[in-house]
Amino acid sequence: MSVRLYIGNLPKEEIDRQELQAVFAAEGDAVTTKLIKDRKTGKCRGFGFLTVNNDEQADQIIEKYNGQLFKETPIKLEKALPRNKGEESEEQAPKPVQNAGGGNAAPISKENNRRDKSSKKSRRGGGSSITRETTTSSDSDAIRPDPRWASELEKLKQMLAAQTTN
Repeated sequence: MSVRLYIGNLPKEEIDRQELQAVFAAEGDAVTTKLIKDRKTGKCRGFGFLTVNNDEQADQIIEKYNGQLFKETPIKLEKALPRNKGEESEEQAPKPVQNAGGGNAAPISKENNRRDKSSKKSRRGGGSSITRETTTSSDSDAIRPDPRWASELEKLKQMLAAQTTN
């Protein structure tokens, strides 16, 4: 079974797939590359994919090529996450988002941001069979703050409550 590897930290300039393939030429014809390019500019988006035959070969290639220089930048190799069924034809790699606190947040994908039109709820009050009382009680039970920020959130709530009462 073939295994896909994510190739990250590629330079964001015009690169040919053959140039990237040449880096992995020592591994033979069983290794294929795919470079992800911007549709408008044709320049590399900074990542690509490498397909190898099996897990053992994938581990060997990661160990051998991870950090190797390609056009003066060290490339990053890791096993790619599996594709989702509803994904568009253009492949996307997960990238951690740096938050204000300095830690990594979960990757943001188009699937998380996109709403299905059939499940989109009306913003107007009419036509809803759910009463306001049931939604508010279930919403407060379902939404819990991140435990790392819960104490800070509580302080902010108290400050806000103090301002509104004055």
